[in-house]
Amino acid sequence: MKQWLSDYLRAQKAALDSIPVDAVAGLIETFQKALREDRQIFVFGNGGSASNASHFVTDLGKGASDRAERRFRVLSLNDNVSWLTALGNDYNYDEVFRGQLQNYSRPGDLVLAISVSGNSPNAVKAVEWSVANGLHTIALVGAKRGRMAEIAHQTIVIDSAHYGRVEDAQMGICHMICYAFIENPELARLAGPVAA
Repeated sequence: MKQWLSDYLRAQKAALDSIPVDAVAGLIETFQKALREDRQIFVFGNGGSASNASHFVTDLGKGASDRAERRFRVLSLNDNVSWLTALGNDYNYDEVFRGQLQNYSRPGDLVLAISVSGNSPNAVKAVEWSVANGLHTIALVGAKRGRMAEIAHQTIVIDSAHYGRVEDAQMGICHMICYAFIENPELARLAGPVAA
């Protein structure tokens, strides 16, 4: 068991090391722009990625907003059970995110889609719709990349296909985005330096 744990940690560190720092800095700049322009931010995923989406929305909406001149307007599309079940039951489960975006979003808003496979039908459909309707899209995916990596405006690929390791690395990216604003409050000002 100790060898398995050591091997697991070694592989987890490799997944973390695959996070491209320049690309994460680019995401922070994108979120800074969304804050300054008072854009709505939508985040979603399935399973563990849904949990990561909810966690990120809490950290950005509360923790990062506490240090900002304007609060982040951020919403997790997997947290409203009534919406999810109505759209899934009346239409199809692959409509549960797109259906909400059709009601809430406006051109220029920001979408963060989280998926290990990059091929979750409901996430793919929501990203496709978002691109077609003028939203800025970000995809966090694993090594399989999938359709989301092909169509999103910004994509970060974790170099692993292991669900747990990819989800941990993706949550690390989400924490870096939030703590960039928490620990560097000048980034959360409505005017001033752009994240670099």
